[in-house]
Amino acid sequence: MPEIRNYTLNFGPQHPAAHGVLRLVLELDGEVIKRADPHIGLLHRATEKLAESKPYNQSIGYMDRLDYVSMMCNEHGYVLAIEKLLGIEPPVRAQYIRVMFDEITRILNHLLWLGAHALDIGAMTVFLYAFREREDLMDCYEAVSGARMHATYYRPGGVYRDLPATMPQYEKSGWRTEKQIQELNANRQGSLLDFIESFAQRFDGKVDEYETLLTDNRIWKQRTVDVGVVSPERALALGFTGPMLRGSGVAWDLRRKQPYEVYDQLEFDIPVGSNGDCYDRYLVRMAEMRESNRIIKQCVQWLRNNPGSVMLQDHKITPPTRTEMKNDMESLIHHFKLFTEGYHVPEGEVYAAIEHPKGEFGVYLISDGSNKPYRLKIRPPGFSHLAALDEMCRGHLLADVVAILSSQDIVFGEIDR
Repeated sequence: MPEIRNYTLNFGPQHPAAHGVLRLVLELDGEVIKRADPHIGLLHRATEKLAESKPYNQSIGYMDRLDYVSMMCNEHGYVLAIEKLLGIEPPVRAQYIRVMFDEITRILNHLLWLGAHALDIGAMTVFLYAFREREDLMDCYEAVSGARMHATYYRPGGVYRDLPATMPQYEKSGWRTEKQIQELNANRQGSLLDFIESFAQRFDGKVDEYETLLTDNRIWKQRTVDVGVVSPERALALGFTGPMLRGSGVAWDLRRKQPYEVYDQLEFDIPVGSNGDCYDRYLVRMAEMRESNRIIKQCVQWLRNNPGSVMLQDHKITPPTRTEMKNDMESLIHHFKLFTEGYHVPEGEVYAAIEHPKGEFGVYLISDGSNKPYRLKIRPPGFSHLAALDEMCRGHLLADVVAILSSQDIVFGEIDR
């Protein structure tokens, strides 16, 4: 028998194997994990410190870049905290738009997670399927904000602008035939709401396709069932939130338990798992995509029937329209003051949390009455999950580390900040 030696192995920090810039130091006994030590901080950009040197509105764009897969949800947590301190509430139409885009973002996040998780475990096709649907949702981002990822669309007092009445069209190119372009533009003839509605109607069928490839696939189940098991008690003790906690069988969701915006007026269920393993976390996220789709359909219906303002008309906080600014001296002054100095937020401290695709994303904000935050602290969901990686990996094989890490849905922008 050859002698089995103990190894200390560097897992990462290269992008494809470790989700983002993670250096994982593994102590191995043969191929069995004895200890996993995550080293973080390789993506630290001092987001919280930078926010303290800028007027409130100028930090919204930094939030997009935290978890760069759940852009608008990060903005939402930050904007909610500012609104709590200011004591304002956005118009109802703006709240519905926010909820709709939160759920679009949740689907975007879970699609990328599904593709990357499957790719890590060795299934290539799902990745390509998931990106096909992400493309359509990215077009929705682009239609409202002009950017496909870092939208900066939510603002204190509402959203940047109302939903557009037209969708961008594919143009002739050397890459596609005339027939292909017509097919791609078929559901882009109406407004953004029409486009989102047509997406929502076909999306459940697409989730069925992903499930056909994976859910009963015996290789998939061999790689995920009973791997990385976390009991409900341990999940709570370790500070898990989101699909990680619900996968262990705890029905905790801030959209239900501490409703914000208009979630208390919408119908949706909270999917929960039973075993707390990688397979259950996969099933929970698949079910969540279906629930998000349900919410999007309800929002589309409401937004169709209820036109109105999407921004507060208090020009001490929200900018006047371009037309007003060009024609009215007072509006010009408001505009100038808002974009140079910003607004002063009353003294106080506040914590605002939302149900982010990965768990509870919280923003703790302290104001000293000036136009910049005195202190900003972000509570990312992924940090607590990564801290439990050692416990989840012990006794498993080296190949299982990849499955466990990707089942956590880790993004380093929010962990390192």
